Amino acid sequence: MKKNSIKYSRMVGEVQRELSKIISFEVKDPRIHPMTSVVSVEVTPDLKYAKVFVSVLGSDQEKKDTQEGLKSAASHIRTQLARTLNLRNTPELTFVIDDSIEYGVTMSKRIDDLAAQEMKEKED
Repeated sequence: MKKNSIKYSRMVGEVQRELSKIISFEVKDPRIHPMTSVVSVEVTPDLKYAKVFVSVLGSDQEKKDTQEGLKSAASHIRTQLARTLNLRNTPELTFVIDDSIEYGVTMSKRIDDLAAQEMKEKED
């Protein structure tokens, strides 16, 4: 399957949607933080491997615990994914913590603070 085809894009979107549902509702590992979301998924064209980028709203320890919980539940998640999706191969899952949302929020706050400071300086 070509990486830039419409079918591939649809399949990656479906994998991401199903992984999000499985992690939120079916995995009962207490190490996985409740505020965990699947940001994106990269699936190889042969459907053998998938890199799942996960965002966790919490402390560094909670992020580490969530990654360990997801790593230990990967086989269960893969089994559930195989049941819900009709794919030739079910990809082997690798979970990566993605801090891009947290970084974006931090940068947005900094920009707002600078804008407020600049407005205050103009008034003086």
